[in-house]
Amino acid sequence: MSTIAITGATGLVGANVAVAALEQGHTVRCTRRASSRTQHLAGLPIEWREADLGDPGALREAFRGADAVIHCAAKAAVIPSVTPELVAANVTGTRHVMDAVTEAGVGRLVHCSSTVAVGIADHEGPCDEGSPWNLAAHGLDDGYAITKHQAEKVVLDAARAGDIDAVVVNPTFMFGPYDRRPSSGQMILEVASGKAVAATKGVNDFVDVRDVAQGMLLALEKGRSGERYILSGQGHSYREIFTLIAGVVGRRPPRFEVGRRLLAPVGWVGDLMERATGREQAITTMTLRWGACERYRFTSAKAERELGYRARPVEEGVRAAWDWFQAQGMAPSR
Repeated sequence: MSTIAITGATGLVGANVAVAALEQGHTVRCTRRASSRTQHLAGLPIEWREADLGDPGALREAFRGADAVIHCAAKAAVIPSVTPELVAANVTGTRHVMDAVTEAGVGRLVHCSSTVAVGIADHEGPCDEGSPWNLAAHGLDDGYAITKHQAEKVVLDAARAGDIDAVVVNPTFMFGPYDRRPSSGQMILEVASGKAVAATKGVNDFVDVRDVAQGMLLALEKGRSGERYILSGQGHSYREIFTLIAGVVGRRPPRFEVGRRLLAPVGWVGDLMERATGREQAITTMTLRWGACERYRFTSAKAERELGYRARPVEEGVRAAWDWFQAQGMAPSR
């Protein structure tokens, strides 16, 4: 077995990659910032190293002696503009990781991108790895999508030039355990608290994060350098996924869908609040655009064919997330 260094292990994806790697017998070394909370991973035989994405030297020392690096750390924010913080974490931070991988003599890098770096379907079928990045044409090029697209390009360009052995994976919307902040699991908690009374009319692809973690380890083992692999699950409308979640948590599902036009005034208020406070808001014009998007569809046929990737029913990921929230005392009281 090999030694795998993982960035972003305090987040949903990185934590599940660390757990999956340990289960496969690998030695796992994870980076963290000095302020990071790691209690949710207490008891696991993880070797922790302090290394911020803005510190190339610390990253190099954290990676030294590792056989591979899986880069999961990123900053997520559905905001309309590219901020210095997004560039620093997602683009510059990825460059620092790549430099550290090369300088430390690490054999391979797996970069966790996102399907926001792929695009949305301009045709009847789902997007695949060859689809053009077209979010600007649909008004969906938010700061996170732009910087994830830029970071992915940095990795793929270097790999295709032969400067680094690197593979990119593009997960869809993930549910599962170890969602400490929470991130995507906030949707589950809102349904469980009774706050999700309506759904927008868009669609998304939902996947169990444990399948994504396995897919990343498969990409490490079998992925072709300079290639990217979509790791998707099942497509659902937001009303369908809210209904599925409601069945798991024992709540009444939303009874109706709401169009973007009806919610537009709420989005405008969110925009004003975001500009006034500098804090990301749950409902803005941009989040409503995403919620109304009916072309966000993907296929993982390439990953299935080349890596042996498989995705279980997403309900299992929702149930695992809900069980974990309850065990952590994060589930809302009735």
